Amino acid sequence: MSLFRKILLLLVIIGGLNWGIYGIWAFNAVGWLFGGSLGWLARAVFILVGLAAIGLIPSLFLSDRRKSDDA
Repeated sequence: MSLFRKILLLLVIIGGLNWGIYGIWAFNAVGWLFGGSLGWLARAVFILVGLAAIGLIPSLFLSDRRKSDDA
């Protein structure tokens, strides 16, 4: 897995954890950490998480030929 994909995956995990925390406790952890949900830094994190999710969509449809070649 490339470093770029690992970063994308990390951002998506952060977003998923934030949604889980929000769903359970109605607490926006990213907004709290970065100056409120409407703060520019929190919005930048939200945008990066969304772009990371979009960036990982093609990996759902690509077969991982490298693993099958190694076997």
